[in-house]
Amino acid sequence: VMVWLRRCTHYLFIVVVAVNSTLLTINAGDYIFYTDWARTSFTVFSISQTLMLVVGATYYLTFTGVPGTATYYGLIMTVYTWVAKGAWFALGYPYDFIVTPIWLPSAMLLDLAYWATKRNKHSLILFGGVLVGMSLPLFNMVNLITVADPLETAFKYPRPTLPPYMTPIEPQVGKFYNSPVALGAGAGAVLACTFAALGCKLNTWTYRWMA
Repeated sequence: VMVWLRRCTHYLFIVVVAVNSTLLTINAGDYIFYTDWARTSFTVFSISQTLMLVVGATYYLTFTGVPGTATYYGLIMTVYTWVAKGAWFALGYPYDFIVTPIWLPSAMLLDLAYWATKRNKHSLILFGGVLVGMSLPLFNMVNLITVADPLETAFKYPRPTLPPYMTPIEPQVGKFYNSPVALGAGAGAVLACTFAALGCKLNTWTYRWMA
């Protein structure tokens, strides 16, 4: 009974974390609409994606103990996002928001860190967290480059229900003039380690709850 209960809890966690990861990253392509704040939004979205990927992938990886499951988790997030964006596409939104599978290379690096250090959990947190944090903004830039031109997209998909007080007025402050990739990678490299540790701790808690 306990084995069955533990497995059910595990799969419940995977579904909950994966779904929430997808929901939190689903708007990661929306920065193409905010032409004035694109760089700022890109940095913030890159960090949020890094953290959601690393916590779920680390949890899944340490639960199974099999290198490769982090990449599998990244694939789950990617497919979930494709499905959700497919629904948005049916509603008239552009589909090229985030069809690029940007999470997979970073998840592969997480697997590599776990495998290369012979399943050392602390090395996974430190090395894996840094690798994911530094790499994902770089891969996310590929997504930014491959999507349609922001102005062209904005004119092609107008939002007629936008209230007057929300009409953009070309703000000239608050931009990150330095590289958003470097900024996202720097912050991500630090924060991803803490979230990788959280993923490991979630795994420990799951076992303790089911003990």
